[in-house]
Amino acid sequence: TFLAVGAVERARAEARRALAALAPAAEAGLPVVGLEPSCLHSFVDEWPVLVPGPQADAVARVAVPLETFLLREGRGLPLRRIAAGRALVHGHCHQKAFGVAGDVASALERIPGLEVSPIESTCCGMAGAFGYQAETLDASRAIAGLDLLPALAAAPADAATVADGFSCRRQIADLAARPARHAAALLAEALA
Repeated sequence: TFLAVGAVERARAEARRALAALAPAAEAGLPVVGLEPSCLHSFVDEWPVLVPGPQADAVARVAVPLETFLLREGRGLPLRRIAAGRALVHGHCHQKAFGVAGDVASALERIPGLEVSPIESTCCGMAGAFGYQAETLDASRAIAGLDLLPALAAAPADAATVADGFSCRRQIADLAARPARHAAALLAEALA
């Protein structure tokens, strides 16, 4: 979030603080599993540039989104049916940029009886605080209106809406008036 508002030195300080906590596990080969796409992918993309060195490199090598981790390591995870019979999945821009957006749908497809449909969409338009700034509010709403909002308007009311990004969930709640949940919430609900 500091980088999104141009606070580079604060971002660098936060990266150093977090690296001190994460690097020992990463250097031991343990995965660093993340939930928020923009934060997790900053470990991989921005931290090695902000705070170059072996600690940042070690964390970047093992940082992985939850869904990717579960696809790799969670084969025996006991999952059961959930109330939702269908889930619409909006991919976060960082998930798309790093080629892991499909892992969200693939992980959710392991829930018995759940029909998973990725929403073919551009950015939700929120982009951190972009959607809340007076000078960019109209652009934010226009971006959401390209693909995401029409897809949600056409979706059955009882279909679960999945968006891993906090700002994506906020945009969906504000503009589509429907709740969106992180994929982890559906997977937790499905744990037998």
